[in-house]
Amino acid sequence: MKAFHVLFCAVLSTSVVSGREFHVSVSGSDQNPGSAAQPFRTISKAAQTAQPGDVVTVHEGTYRERVTPARGGTSDAERIVYRAAPGEKVVVKGSEVVKGWTKVQNDTWKVTIANRFFGDFNPYRDLIHGDWFEGKGRDHHTGAVYLNGHWLIEAAKLDDVLKPIGQASGYTPGDGQYLLNVAWLRPAGSADAGRIPAASFAAQQGIQTADCSEGGQCIGWVNAGDWVRYERVDFGQSTVTQLEIRAASETSGGTIEVRLDAPDGKLLGTCKVPNTGGWQSWRSFDVRIEPTGGVRTLCLAFQGPPSRPSDVRLWFAQVDETNTTIWAQFQDVNPNEADVEINVRQTVFYPAEPGVNYLTVRGFTMMHAATPWAPPTAEQIGLIGTHWSKGWIIEDCDIRYSTCVGITLGKHGDQWDNTSANTAEGYVKTIERATARGWSKENIGHHIVRNNEISHCEQAGLVGSLGAVFCTISDNDIHDIHIRQLFTGAEMAGIKIHAAIDTEISRNHIYRTCRGIWLDWMAQGTRVTRNLLHDNNSSEDLFVEVDHGPFLVDNNIFLSNRSLLDVSQGGAYAHNLFAGRIAPHPELNRETPFHKPHSTEVAGLLKIAGGDNRFYNNLFVGPSGLAVYNKAARPIFAAGNVYLNGAEPCAAEENPVVRTQSDPGIQIAEEGKSVRLHITVDPSWQAAKTSLVTTNRLGLAAVSKAAYENPDGTPLTVDTDYFAKKRDAQPSPGPFENPGEGRLTLKVW
Repeated sequence: MKAFHVLFCAVLSTSVVSGREFHVSVSGSDQNPGSAAQPFRTISKAAQTAQPGDVVTVHEGTYRERVTPARGGTSDAERIVYRAAPGEKVVVKGSEVVKGWTKVQNDTWKVTIANRFFGDFNPYRDLIHGDWFEGKGRDHHTGAVYLNGHWLIEAAKLDDVLKPIGQASGYTPGDGQYLLNVAWLRPAGSADAGRIPAASFAAQQGIQTADCSEGGQCIGWVNAGDWVRYERVDFGQSTVTQLEIRAASETSGGTIEVRLDAPDGKLLGTCKVPNTGGWQSWRSFDVRIEPTGGVRTLCLAFQGPPSRPSDVRLWFAQVDETNTTIWAQFQDVNPNEADVEINVRQTVFYPAEPGVNYLTVRGFTMMHAATPWAPPTAEQIGLIGTHWSKGWIIEDCDIRYSTCVGITLGKHGDQWDNTSANTAEGYVKTIERATARGWSKENIGHHIVRNNEISHCEQAGLVGSLGAVFCTISDNDIHDIHIRQLFTGAEMAGIKIHAAIDTEISRNHIYRTCRGIWLDWMAQGTRVTRNLLHDNNSSEDLFVEVDHGPFLVDNNIFLSNRSLLDVSQGGAYAHNLFAGRIAPHPELNRETPFHKPHSTEVAGLLKIAGGDNRFYNNLFVGPSGLAVYNKAARPIFAAGNVYLNGAEPCAAEENPVVRTQSDPGIQIAEEGKSVRLHITVDPSWQAAKTSLVTTNRLGLAAVSKAAYENPDGTPLTVDTDYFAKKRDAQPSPGPFENPGEGRLTLKVW
């Protein structure tokens, strides 16, 4: 695979070298002509000079600048290529080194910088904000402070930075932030139709509330004494009811007591609540409700864990009319003698205007950008981003330390950015405006993002709203995304795309993120294939939200605690290994678009009833399997699946292979950049009645009436496995074709 990639790049490079080649060197001058003998000093100078067909070769060194390409290429054959010189390490940073620190107290130092140092953008005045953003009750800035390249954590108040290191709490996951999602009260044993919606909520301390796709509302970041109010609840007789709550990980947390009518009222029940970082995972517990009618209130009395010191290093900034003052903790380090940097630029490589097409960016290390929150309803500015363009190739880059997002394939900006009031209707209007601005197969998307390492971004590794159509995102190593969890919202994932129309997400390794892949709205013609996802345990490996299909998920390895959150319909799942839970939920509160095949043209809007999924030739390893779909509104089609270690088939599947007591003993082992999967394969799995998964077999998605086919409209066949090995006519279930028997070790990355 790598050999082909290198050969392809070599061919591509020679195909565009018909133009000029400009050179950039840290020893050059922008007064030079940009030749190999007399190179430019900045990439920005080359970016203002290069024309379609030209190549910009950047030589080894660190470049502190924002590159704003003035123009793009005219076609795939006449693109502008920005590349690191072969074999040379080129680092482009949005930060600057800062000296002049003075000791304050304990391990705290401060520095005062004139505001003119930052030009027209001061990230220490720039607040993170926008649609679907939640700051957990405090301010967050896009700036950061770095020691030896790694960032310190912004404190909520100056006093925390002035304390000795480790004495301020609340700066690591689990330090007192808990999200409670009260969706409904449900009498025990009742059918789903008997669920009683929570009609209104009140929170005494001004915490966030938000609609949830599963129904009901979220009570945001729980404090003792927050209220949940239920109107006109009438249980009639004394009964045990089930209160379903949000609980996202198993690592740390506290206890919520549910009391009737008052903070010291009758105790109805308690629940252990782990630290939470997202919105969509569920846990339940039983509480006893006395016979009652009318309006009743529940009080949430939160008992947090014992305070524990943290060893994180903090910083805090204040900006006045003339100066910016930064305080930071440096243990056993004199920051004037160390590598200390601060953000000064919002982005590292990003066009000022849309429509800069056909660029290649290859081989760079890019880091330290003060990027803004990037919701689907606003311009999405990443550390590197395409800005509503067409035909970019971003490859072989190391992209890290972005305050919000690493790579953006996003929409344009306009006066309606961040004005949607967090509503589905607001995003529908965004789609309408984008269509009027040229959102089409001819004008937008067609990007290739491959073979990059993307890490240490606190919103997402890659984001795309409307601009990530007809793209290929492959062979990327994406990790350590949203791991600090200082803020939250609805946009955090390794890959988060709205409208992944005819986009392929393949052969990526995604781990240690809050959520692996999130396909939100309009995943139609999307293919998610041959990806490895693990240790995404605060949410799930794959979240498909309000999509109508068709989309195909095949030959993936899902190893996190939850494999799939399915708030969609019309999906096809073939030859996957699901080692975690599967959670389906209908969505009857939002109408979302579906499209004409292979087009951005909206064909209609509809709610998500759920179901209309196909599950063929998969391996399910407890705890749920497909039995969770037994009450799906639309039919489920299932065949050739194997259920292990407690996983259960759905009622619609005939002759499934069920091995309740069989545990394949799945283990994942990272060895440098390699990953090995240990698994015990039982020959009885081959009893599954499998056949090849094809366009003809999958049929049409019920809502869009579109076929499961290739982006060019030709029929597809899932006839290769995770390793691209050819499958037999009666293929093996799971992602590996004829892998062998017994205890195996497979190199999966």
